[in-house]
Amino acid sequence: MNTINASSISMTSPGEGRPSFASPYADPSAAGELLRATGIGARALRAGSLAPFGTLLDARGGSVAMSDAWRDGPAIVLFIRGGWCRACSLLLRHWREHGETLRALNTTLIAVSPQTPDLSDQTATDNAVDFAMLSDPDLAAAKGFGIAFTLPPDAVDLYAANGMDVPVLNGNGLWVLPVPATYVIGPDGIVRYAYVEGDPTPPPKPEDVLFEVEERFGWQ
Repeated sequence: MNTINASSISMTSPGEGRPSFASPYADPSAAGELLRATGIGARALRAGSLAPFGTLLDARGGSVAMSDAWRDGPAIVLFIRGGWCRACSLLLRHWREHGETLRALNTTLIAVSPQTPDLSDQTATDNAVDFAMLSDPDLAAAKGFGIAFTLPPDAVDLYAANGMDVPVLNGNGLWVLPVPATYVIGPDGIVRYAYVEGDPTPPPKPEDVLFEVEERFGWQ
């Protein structure tokens, strides 16, 4: 795995002055190396796979069945690191502009991170999103999709040195994160589209993902 250095990070102050951290794995070459080194690229769920069933937590800590998202129509599931991740926050902000199209396609959008429910709620507020921000603190969903990985020592040192105590932010005591990923899942629970950060193709824009939904399910 590539050595991570301080040039890989960026600190900003979005929403209420809270710091945001650009993960060292946001760089395409580093993300691609991560997939190769950990085997995530091979084990991550891809189109044609059955999405796992499990529960997530809402902002109040209540249990939500993940399959509820695609019960009545297709769903887009965004796996993000957390609100502290600058790239993740930018992604959420891009998606908040597409509510009208999502409704026209009868498609549910959810964002999933391992951070605690209160931090997920804060992330939704900071980024002014109107879709569900759900917590996966035990990383059961991330593991089910095959995208959870344990941070190596050099990344742990870098995160910790910049005030990103991942085990505390996630409330689980673990230096484990999901690789950011985007999935489209049909009402039958079958994955119809998958992108995992580090894939050889460029990261999809919301418009690209919505096109995939339209191609597979049409306008409702």
